[in-house]
Amino acid sequence: MKACYMSITGPLVIHYPRNGIESSRKGEDRSESEMVVVAAAAARGRAVKPLFLVLVHHSRPAPRLPRRTARARPLRFLSCSTSAPPLFAAVASMDSPPQGYRTNVGICLADPSLTKIFSASRIDIPSAWQMPQGGIDAGEEPRAAAFRELREETGVTSAEIVAEAPVWLTYDFPPDVRTKLNARWGTDWKGQAQKWFLFRLTGNDDEINLNGDGSEKPEFGEWTWMTPKEVIEKAVDFKKPVYEEALKHFAPYLQSDPAASS
Repeated sequence: MKACYMSITGPLVIHYPRNGIESSRKGEDRSESEMVVVAAAAARGRAVKPLFLVLVHHSRPAPRLPRRTARARPLRFLSCSTSAPPLFAAVASMDSPPQGYRTNVGICLADPSLTKIFSASRIDIPSAWQMPQGGIDAGEEPRAAAFRELREETGVTSAEIVAEAPVWLTYDFPPDVRTKLNARWGTDWKGQAQKWFLFRLTGNDDEINLNGDGSEKPEFGEWTWMTPKEVIEKAVDFKKPVYEEALKHFAPYLQSDPAASS
């Protein structure tokens, strides 16, 4: 028999009345109920299968629910297939950062016209281009961390926040990257949970200084303005899904490049 996998958006609870079911104990109240709870993993766009079934027997009648209750969100079955689900999701989005992931801010710095985006190559990996990012300090608010990281990595202080991604975007480190970074940090993070911000440069290009503000060791060797498509294409593979998702959130605020359409 082939196992059927399904995607759902939350746990499913089914309640069966006990009416009509003979009791195995003498004198047992016929109004007692049984509940079957189907615990399932919930992941957006990810195929999963039910984990287990639990039978709960109430020792007294179940409480009556009010006739008018808040309508529950309907359960959505997204897919059903006989193939096994992937081991890892490329990117997950959520309202709060999950445990086991380093909290981080991502910075999408756009030029004054909101047409192109800052991208820089790493000193240690020149072929890897990325947008600025960095860890959130203990007790630090994400917005404050974003301004700090922008200043430390690009030297930019003349900038304003245009938009903030409404969710945390999470990705896993590849095994070799995880080993390298955790050895450097003395941690065991699975990956990073990022809060993304769209900034607009309000100053001039000559304000950009890859030595930053001098408080941290420089990370970038060179930089350029890129279209959103180019930013994604130049990124390392394990960051591409996060970049795609972040730029989808910021697309309504970015302007199309006139040179690209001519």
